[in-house]
Amino acid sequence: MNESNLLYVLLFSLLGSALSLVGGLILLKSRRSLESFIRLSVPFAAGALLAAVFLDIFVEALEVANANVVFTSALVGIVLFFVLERLTHWFHHHHDEDRHALKKSPLLIIVSDTIHNALDGIVIASAFLISVPTGIITTIAVAAHEIPQEIGDFGILLSKGVSRRKVMIINALSALSTTALALVTYILGDADKLPMGVLLGIGGGFLLYVALSDLIPTIHGKRSVKGAIDTSVLMLLSGIMIVGIAVNVSHGIIEKNHGECESHASEVQESDDEDCGHSHEE
Repeated sequence: MNESNLLYVLLFSLLGSALSLVGGLILLKSRRSLESFIRLSVPFAAGALLAAVFLDIFVEALEVANANVVFTSALVGIVLFFVLERLTHWFHHHHDEDRHALKKSPLLIIVSDTIHNALDGIVIASAFLISVPTGIITTIAVAAHEIPQEIGDFGILLSKGVSRRKVMIINALSALSTTALALVTYILGDADKLPMGVLLGIGGGFLLYVALSDLIPTIHGKRSVKGAIDTSVLMLLSGIMIVGIAVNVSHGIIEKNHGECESHASEVQESDDEDCGHSHEE
């Protein structure tokens, strides 16, 4: 196990959890700021997730497993999370005016959010087992979709009469499940031992399901003012472009470092061969 990579998992999973609470803090501060924030963050998160899945996670998965394994696993992931959604109704919490969400008990909301965060941790750790840049990109995409989700959770719990202080504590503890499961997955796992193609396929299916079943329907539910520029489209494209650029840059860095390592190894090998030749001559 690479201890420096373990530190990255700890750092970025904590950072992702902290960013997911930003939306809740905005809700506590200003309702007006909240509406503008959701209008921009939800489509951006959808774009970021789609780009992370198709441009990075599936690409990396196909390098360690065949297409049948990866896409079958993705299908299993989508069906699995559909079933879990039906059982726990953990998604569609973005708006505190959602009547269905308001009928849920605070305990169900907390439990479902904790499970969701824990699954995020597994996805993040699986990505870090492939490479640090892939882990970082996945963390960014996960944090982007967690922000609007946490806003919904904050709003629902507040509407249930839970105090602001308790809401902050509850959501902070729930967010830590991301870090806990990320560390456990990374410590127990090994890229050579775990079926990485399966894990990445399921993780990609999970993020794809969130984007298509949760975030994009939310975007369609927010109609733009007639005659105004549709900022949702621009933000979704921005999410795709930013993550796409990050993927290309990170992969370029990986290939460069890999090439330098191979060149250095080759030079060392040649040096050793020369030393051995001199030794034999003597």
